[in-house]
Amino acid sequence: MPPYDPSTFPPFAVTVDLVVLTVRRHALCALVVRRGESPFQGRWALPGGFVRIDEDLAAAAARELVEETGLCAHDPAAPAVGNGAHLEQLATYGDPGRDPRMRVVSVAHLALAPDLPAPRAGGDANSARWAPVEDLLGPGGGFARDGEQSAPLAFDHARILDDGVERARSKIEYSSLATAFCPPEFTVGELRRVYEAVWGVALDPRNFHRKVTGTPGFLVPSGGTTTRQGGRPAQLFRAGAATVLNPPMLRPEV
Repeated sequence: MPPYDPSTFPPFAVTVDLVVLTVRRHALCALVVRRGESPFQGRWALPGGFVRIDEDLAAAAARELVEETGLCAHDPAAPAVGNGAHLEQLATYGDPGRDPRMRVVSVAHLALAPDLPAPRAGGDANSARWAPVEDLLGPGGGFARDGEQSAPLAFDHARILDDGVERARSKIEYSSLATAFCPPEFTVGELRRVYEAVWGVALDPRNFHRKVTGTPGFLVPSGGTTTRQGGRPAQLFRAGAATVLNPPMLRPEV
């Protein structure tokens, strides 16, 4: 076999970009940061950064989330932590012109968590905030706050965000992913409001209750009740061992 010469191949960098979703005030929101450095200085973007030579992709995604926002994420295979988020790899983006600095391939990750507090910015991000997905991906193709001029998300982050939102919307049809938006103990009504926020539709409460409690082991009663939503005490559940909803709850046509 002829000797391998790595210098014959052009170098390129690998980054991780994070689509971090939560439900706040009954709306699906994504985490965005204002870039503090060029390129696209001052523009809003998804949190992320370059992968270090000694770390794998999941570790890089978790590190960038902490560095730029102060939030932490956990791998779904690991035990959950108090303010942890579900983390999974989303897709890879390698258009040669996606980054004006050099050839950069991004491995995007999707992170989901219950209603989280306002994030703090760090790294090269000037500020960080939660923004409604419908504003970030609106028909105008731009995003702004506090009277600033509207501009698209930096790089190809609008496409990455759109893919992440669609992943979440499709997976909650058949999996337990929606429970990642809920606290450890939740009511069926709270879970229904997650579906409504992610899908952007209203669901029939009785039909929803029948479907999510119809799969054995999908939801497990925790033994308690709550009145935090007002009205009569509602039964509390936690996510069970069954991770597949059968039959699936298909997304309504809108």
